Amino acid sequence: MSATKRYLILSIVLAVIAGAIGAACAVHWLSHREQTSSLHQLVHDELGLTAEQLTRIDAAEARFAIRRVALEQEMQAANRQLAGAIEADKSYGPEAQAAINRFHGAMGELQEQTILHVFEMRDVLTPEQQVRFDRTVTASLTEQER
Repeated sequence: MSATKRYLILSIVLAVIAGAIGAACAVHWLSHREQTSSLHQLVHDELGLTAEQLTRIDAAEARFAIRRVALEQEMQAANRQLAGAIEADKSYGPEAQAAINRFHGAMGELQEQTILHVFEMRDVLTPEQQVRFDRTVTASLTEQER
């Protein structure tokens, strides 16, 4: 195979990998931001929280923010690892796969922690508030209007 063909194939493979990772990141971060924004607005502006509820929710949000930042940093580190593997190997080899697995692990953990955070907030609410909260969570996850 000629050098030109090899570089063309390598370029296509790298473009596909980069595009897939970019799409996964965009979907994850954009949907996370939308969900967080609509839940934040509902909880803080529309549910009429008591002072005690607000204190508990604020504490839960502070704990989650620390976990979220750490996991987002882990995803960034995995992307740097992937870039290094691509630069070094010029192929989709074991190092690139390890970096992708690392990224997916951190992204999955972030999703799990987000859901645990949602349930932690829900536990603070009254049954009436939970009905509105649940409706917003379901709408966010299914991309519907609440």
